[in-house]
Amino acid sequence: MALDTQAPNMTYDAPKKDLYEIGEIPPLGHVPARMYAWAIRRERHGAPEQAMQLEVVDTWKLDSNEVLVMVMAAGVNYNGVWAGLGVPISPFDGHKQDYHIAGSDASGIVWAVGSAVKRWKVGDEVVIHCNQDDGDDEECNGGDPMFSPSQRIWGYETNDGSFSQFTKVQAQQLMPRPRHLSWEESACYTLTLATAYRMLFGHEPHDLKPGQNVLVWGASGGLGSFAIQLINTAGANAIGVISDESKRDFVLGLGAKGVINRNDFKCWGQLPTVNSQEYNDWLKEARRFGKAIWDITGKGVNVDMVFEHPGEATFPVSSLVCKKGGMVVICAGTSGFNCTFDVRYMWMHQKRLQGSHFAHLKQASAANKLMVERRIDPSMSEVFPWDQIPRAHTLMWKNQHKPGNMSVLVQAPRTGLRTFEDTLEASRNR
Repeated sequence: MALDTQAPNMTYDAPKKDLYEIGEIPPLGHVPARMYAWAIRRERHGAPEQAMQLEVVDTWKLDSNEVLVMVMAAGVNYNGVWAGLGVPISPFDGHKQDYHIAGSDASGIVWAVGSAVKRWKVGDEVVIHCNQDDGDDEECNGGDPMFSPSQRIWGYETNDGSFSQFTKVQAQQLMPRPRHLSWEESACYTLTLATAYRMLFGHEPHDLKPGQNVLVWGASGGLGSFAIQLINTAGANAIGVISDESKRDFVLGLGAKGVINRNDFKCWGQLPTVNSQEYNDWLKEARRFGKAIWDITGKGVNVDMVFEHPGEATFPVSSLVCKKGGMVVICAGTSGFNCTFDVRYMWMHQKRLQGSHFAHLKQASAANKLMVERRIDPSMSEVFPWDQIPRAHTLMWKNQHKPGNMSVLVQAPRTGLRTFEDTLEASRNR
């Protein structure tokens, strides 16, 4: 069977109930009235273990273009930390709902479909990308859906994310699950992989080309690990930045041309006042960092692109070390949002500072195809059981998680399951 071929739908005996325990599989297509979910409420904003509490809530009702997915496993991303903390904004200020279920990555099985859904049927095994839109404006029809006024991120700007037994998504969010991967491996990669794909290939004419050099911040994390693999796939060179020597071999193993430990330098944080003594000290140290790049790329060879997401702590250096006519592309601000830089180097060297936000379906699908074809590894580092979803987010918040991408089990009763048949058997033997 081809890797992306769907297995035939299963027939099996299971009772019909209004609520199932975690890991208990209902009859295929039976939608229970209630479900378990890790819910955030506005009055609980704070650390993940405070914000996320286990609740029983109503199972979602579907609109005509929506799909209900039974979640087998889900991915852990930083937007779950933000949702719990309520910063930089509270998700409740956007969707106005009573509770918020985080989670913007998932693998699972199509459990019900709306009346207008044609491409997917009950029993299909899928992964979910997190971009939603209303589909009725110019950008969604001939433009870039990521520019649509209705664009939103499922599980962050909507309240129906993946940390629940069932999740509700738009049909266009579904993609085939790579069947050589386990449920947890399938669940951990879509947000970070598709984000990295758009950052590298989605901003012409600065789309990545063979032979170019890219500086990758956070090279051992979810975004960075995919950036390095994509850069290699394109025939370009990745220079990874780490903050812990224990991560060097991991990053080199992904295929980075070289690795730099940022703790060997002292040029981080907001830019000092230009031409002050503090600025001169910063510039000297930042140029020393630039020389460390040259030790990898060759003397005088600055990077064509900087893959940015720490933001405040690193942005001044990123905008300096990028080559003339190059691009700094940024998708987050995990170290802070007040980015500063010396604008002289931007205008005189004609550099591009580009914001990037997730990906549209065509980009996400192209990235997913690389995973289906085994050209990209999911770089999954840790898997957590259902009851440790808040703890997994705390580890990410404190930067105490292992290199790579993190997954949590939802309906999958144990790790290593790759088929629905295996999942049913494991569920019966719990």
